Amino acid sequence: MRFEEVYESWTKKRLTQEEASELLGVCARTFRLHIDCYEDDGLDGLMDHRMDRVSQL
Repeated sequence: MRFEEVYESWTKKRLTQEEASELLGVCARTFRLHIDCYEDDGLDGLMDHRMDRVSQL
């Protein structure tokens, strides 16, 4: 997966946070949020679970 490749390069100091976020097409803040989710839950943490919920309307 692309995120894992960028994350690995970032952890090995081959990329800055800004460079990594540009490669993924997101802002640096979003990249940091993805890092937290990935470190907490692995690839499943990066999944968008909003569609799994039933609307309360």
